[in-house]
Formats: sequence, C-alpha cells, structure tokens
Amino acid sequence: MTTDWGFDTLQIHAGASPDPATRARVTPIYQSASFTYESTDQAAASFLLDDLDGFAYSRISNPTTAAAERRIAALEKGTAAVAVASGQAATTVALLNLLRAGGHVVASDQVYGGTTNLLLQRFPELGIDVSLVSDINNPDAWRRHIRPTTRAFFAESIGNPTGAVLDIPAIAEVAHRDAGVPLVIDNTLATPYLLRPIVHGADIVVHSTTKYLAGHGTSIGGVVVDAGTFDFGADPHKWPGLHGADVGHGDRSYWERFGADGIAYALRLRTTLVRDYGPAPSPFNSFLLLQGLETLSLRVRQHVANAEAVVAFLHAHPLVERVHYPTAHDAPWRDIARRLLPRGAGGVVSFDLAGGRDAARAFVESLELFSHLANIGDVRSLVIHPASTVNSGLTDEQLHRAGIGPGLLRLSIGTESADDLIRDLERGFAASALTARRIDPTPDLPSPTTPEPTRSQP
Repeated sequence: MTTDWGFDTLQIHAGASPDPATRARVTPIYQSASFTYESTDQAAASFLLDDLDGFAYSRISNPTTAAAERRIAALEKGTAAVAVASGQAATTVALLNLLRAGGHVVASDQVYGGTTNLLLQRFPELGIDVSLVSDINNPDAWRRHIRPTTRAFFAESIGNPTGAVLDIPAIAEVAHRDAGVPLVIDNTLATPYLLRPIVHGADIVVHSTTKYLAGHGTSIGGVVVDAGTFDFGADPHKWPGLHGADVGHGDRSYWERFGADGIAYALRLRTTLVRDYGPAPSPFNSFLLLQGLETLSLRVRQHVANAEAVVAFLHAHPLVERVHYPTAHDAPWRDIARRLLPRGAGGVVSFDLAGGRDAARAFVESLELFSHLANIGDVRSLVIHPASTVNSGLTDEQLHRAGIGPGLLRLSIGTESADDLIRDLERGFAASALTARRIDPTPDLPSPTTPEPTRSQP
C-alpha cells in the first residue's frame, strides 16, 4: 500500500489486492468456516501467534474480513483493526479488553442509548463501575471522576442524537496525563472521512460499520481500531491482560511480544475476547462492508450537503424550538466542530418539535420519503423519536441530562434530493400543527411555512 494515497484512493485500494488463486480483482467472499494448514508446524505456530499471516478459523480471522480490517485501519490511520459482529460488540470488547471486575470507566453521557444501557446496566453486572460526564468538553469534569481503578475514557466524536462534538485533544490530554488511561472514541457519526480521532490524540476507535461505512442498511457489523500509540508498559499493573502470560500463546506477554509493533492491544482483543466470546462477523457482511467503503467519501459529501440544507430549513421553521447539529449557529460546540470537522458535521440532524410527544408522533407517522426505523447512515433518509425508542431505557433524569426532550426527533439525512426531503418534512410539520390545534386550540398558533424550493447541492 502506498502510504501517501489520498482518502478516495485508500477507500478503494487499501488492504486488498487481486486474489492470488484466481486473479479476481474484487476481494472474494471466503465463505469458509475454517482453513487448512500447510503442516503440523504451521498449525502449532498459528496457535502460538508465531504465524500472524495465515487463517485458521473464521471466528478469529477470515480473508474477506481481513481486507476490510486493513482498509479501515488505513482510513483511520491506525496500526490494526479487528472486525466484529455489530457496533455494540465493538464497544463492548474494546472496553472489556481494558477492564475487569473492579475496574472503572469515565464516559460521556452524550452517547447512543444502547451504549448507555451497556455502561449503566450490563457493566455493573460484571463488577465494572461507570461515571458519566455531562459537561463533556470541560477537562475538570472528566478529571473529577478519575479513580485509582479508572482504566478508560469513552466518548463519541459526534454524540448521538444531539450532535455534541467532543474536544478530543483536550480530553485525550486528561486521559493520558491525569488518568494514565487510553481514550476510546466511537467515531460512527463522523466517519474517518470527516474526522480521524487518532490524529487528535485518541488511542482506540470503534465504529458501528452498520452505519456509514457500509452505508446501505444491508449488514450489521462493528470494528475496533488500535492506534498503536498508547504506552501500556508505563503502568504494567493496570493492564494484567497485556502483561501476563496468556494460556496457549507461550510464556511471554502480549506487550512484550507485540508492543513495539503497536498491535498488542488489537491482537489480544482478537485472540482472547473475540475468540472466547465469539462475536465474529460473517464473511458475506464483510464483503458488503468492502463495497460500502469504496464509495464512503462520495456518500458522506452528499449526506453533509443535504444535512446542511435541512438544517437551514429547520432553523427557519416556527414549529422548531431548537436544532441540534454540530455547526448550528447556537450549538455550544460550534467552534470545536469547525476546528475538528472542516469537511462537515455529518448527516444526523435532530430537532425539538413544538407540541412534545404527541406532535412528534403525528410528524413521524405522516412522512412518506423518510423511513421510520432505528438506524442511521443509510443512503435512504430515516427518522425516529429517540425518547420512546432507542433511548427509552433511560430515566427522565438521564434523558434530560442527555438533552433528549419529549419532542426531539432524530433525522438521518440520506443522499436523495434535498428538495424532496424538505417537501416531506413540510408534510410532517403540517400534521404536527393539526395535532397541536386539537390538543390546545390557540388562535395564534404558528402555521407551517412553505419556503422557496432549495436547490440540491452536489
């Protein structure tokens, strides 16, 4: 791979080459559970991790999946990547590779509802404590939660669903200097095209590849990317999994054997957590992921252009109480977004609709072009009411802290014509206005406006 390739070239060529057996140009689907060994010596070397190039069993590694892993690692500027069966699995194993019973995580509360469930419900069942930070760009807010047992900081680069942008350099400094732990960033909403967290100080990056990386709503998947930069040798007692001899892999630790290559964290994750817990992706899903990656930048550019057109429309609408988008004029993280996201702030737009939950229900159910479903990052535009669906497991207090009100709607803006999307949203506003009149027939209730058609941006 040429290291000076541009992003558009990397997303097509990185990590893959013509199939050596058939000369097929597109990476084949290696739909095989296991692979033969050349000899008994090679089989033994595979289990001892002396042979890292071969394939043995698709739960641990597969040629189709490996091509996707190498490509994503190149796009994120990491040393290695490990693909798993879902984005939720990626977050889980990325953190469990650092934690064990008695450990502690400091995390942003501006995260996806399923992640909050993992942190506040499942991790305590394993004896892992979690502290949530609301003022996510205040270094002191993170610093106050540090304990002797803290082993990771976790946050999303762009928060789901409110668009909160993390000041990655500032929080990475607290993680490294004050806590001595890695910063783990979920970069799903930004994608490496808009933001590379590793460049700004993050140590581990996770994605739900289901979303923008695959991009077409066809396949579930996740990935963990190792920056290879965190010094797990500075405090060996904190990381027994990386410094103790692992059963079956010889008498030397992962850090001793692979730390200098910057792959110790990723290799342990693959050969212990993925091997033993089993969240392996299917080769077919990895093939679909490779197809999606080839057009990532093209799709994201259109997502961003459409999102900006929708944000301008929402800002001008009298039934919108507030728009949540990283570069919105009243967003508290606007300056950070402009600094870290020069190519744009992604395709997820949320807004608070006047009239609360009833108006939101009427809005969603009247849309025709936007699909009502629990996903983001599709080429199709999507809508959902977070408080009653993806964030319904949160208490009212937790919803308030995360900025999720009863009238909040999340839009995942697709790659259709922006004019068509805006016309569909007008249909939603008309329905919500009718609902509001039935509930509170106030004579001077604002009526939805119909602005001049907005030209789609290329």
